[in-house]
Amino acid sequence: MSPAADAHGQDGPRQESPRQESPRQEGPQESSRQEGRRRAGRADRDRDPAGRPRNARPRDALGRPLPRGAPGAGRIPDDLALPPAEALTLAQQLLDEDRPFHAHEVLEASWKTAPPAERDLWQGLAQIAVGLTHARRGNARGAATLLRRGAQRVAPYAGAAPHGIDAAGVCRAARDIAARIDRDGAGPAGTGPAETGPVTLRLARPGP
Repeated sequence: MSPAADAHGQDGPRQESPRQESPRQEGPQESSRQEGRRRAGRADRDRDPAGRPRNARPRDALGRPLPRGAPGAGRIPDDLALPPAEALTLAQQLLDEDRPFHAHEVLEASWKTAPPAERDLWQGLAQIAVGLTHARRGNARGAATLLRRGAQRVAPYAGAAPHGIDAAGVCRAARDIAARIDRDGAGPAGTGPAETGPVTLRLARPGP
């Protein structure tokens, strides 16, 4: 038996030196075809009137992707830009309608355009809305994590939050909901039964 024999008594595989192949040279015609395919792909993407790409994939009321062509829930425009008071009013309306995913989109748009001193505040509010979205989807761990993370970002603004935002009240409510989820689980039953309405979360202090 040769030294190269394996455990089954068969000679080992013949060793061959690897073939050296020169890299394929891409000619002008091939480059042109590839560029054409890239342009065609970009052209197929759904774009807004300004030419910016947008996600045309339909989503349900909690932001979960649906098959293309399926009827989905309405979306918040990607380039939404509202004054803070209007953004808070719209986000509150969406929360009251049990649409936390859409409320998150509104708050996220405000976070992206907020001055540096307010960015953590708006980001925290958006994270709390994401936490409520996860809760409605049944993701208890993600919900509690995002609710507490958002509350932590909002907490430093308690007592001095701009635009009438009730930072202290929002933090308290978010942490209470997270504790309830830890105890009871997520989903409609864990964040407030659907038959009793959406979670109570007030973003702004009552007016005079």
